[in-house]
Amino acid sequence: MTEENQDPLSRIKDEIVDSFDEELEMQLEEDRLDELVAEGLISEGEATLDRRVYFRELFRLQHELVRLQDWVQYKKLKVVVLFEGRDSAGKGGAIKRVTQRLNPRVCRVVALPAPTERERHQWYFQRYAAHLPTAGEMVLFDRSWYNRAGVERVMGFCSPEELEEFFRSVPDFERMLVRSGIILLKYWFSITDEEQEFRFNMRIQDPLKQWKLSPMDLQSRVHWEEYTKAKEEMLERTHIPEAPWWVVHAVDKKRARLNCIAHLLTQIPYEAVPKPEIILPERMRNADYHRTPVPPEMYVPEIY
Repeated sequence: MTEENQDPLSRIKDEIVDSFDEELEMQLEEDRLDELVAEGLISEGEATLDRRVYFRELFRLQHELVRLQDWVQYKKLKVVVLFEGRDSAGKGGAIKRVTQRLNPRVCRVVALPAPTERERHQWYFQRYAAHLPTAGEMVLFDRSWYNRAGVERVMGFCSPEELEEFFRSVPDFERMLVRSGIILLKYWFSITDEEQEFRFNMRIQDPLKQWKLSPMDLQSRVHWEEYTKAKEEMLERTHIPEAPWWVVHAVDKKRARLNCIAHLLTQIPYEAVPKPEIILPERMRNADYHRTPVPPEMYVPEIY
C-alpha cells in the first residue's frame, strides 16, 4: 500500500516512527539492529522489510560516501550539489544523511538566509559564488541561486525583468562553473500536493518541528499552482547538458534519501584511496607531572 492510500491514523503513526528513526540513525551502527531485535526493543516485523533494509542500505551508502569524500580530497576535486524542491519535500533530511558521517571540513552545507540590503544590490550570483568549493571540497546547497526561479518569482520578490535576466544568465553561469573544474549536480525533490499538506499538518501538531514552519512555508500552500508553473519553466530553461536536473520522487522519504545518495555516488567516479597504516604513539610520561584536581563545583550535575 502506498503512503497516499493509507488511512490518516496509519500515516500519523508512520510519521512518528519515522521521526524516531531519524534520531536512531544518528547513533545506530549496522550490527546494532540485530542486537535491538534480540533485546526486543524493535520487533522482527518492524525491522525486516522497511526499516532494516533502509538502515542497512543507508549505512552501506554512507560508507561509500566516506570513500567518495576521501577521493575528493585525494584528487583535489571541487563538487557542488544543489538540493531544491517545494517546502517540506525532504531536502534537509537528505542532506543530513549525506553529511552525517562525513568530515565537515571537507563536506559543508550552505543554507543562506534572506539577502541583506547590501546583497540585494549585488550581482545576483555574488553571494552564492562566495561559498563555492576550493580543491578537495564538497559543498551542498540547501536551496541555491534557484530561489529566484521559485520563491522570489512566486512571492513577488523580483521583477519580471530580473527573472528573465536570471534565466538568460544561469546557464552561462553554470557552464562557467563546470569549465572551471567544478562538478555540479542539481536535484529537485518532488512531492504531491496531498503529501505536502500532510507534512505541514504534522509540523503544526509537533512542537519539536514547528520551528520548521515559516510564514513563507505556509504561503507556499496558497500558491501551490504558481509554484508548479514556476518549477516547470525552471526545469525547462535550466536543464542543460553540462548541468542537468535530476528529479527525486520524494513522497516516500526513506526511498528518496537512498535513491538520491545512490545516484550521487554514480555521478563521480571514485576509487579507494591508499592510506598509510595508523599507529597510536606511546604517551609521554614525566615523573614531575601532577594533575591538578578539578573543583567539585565545576562538574556538571550527574542527574542521569
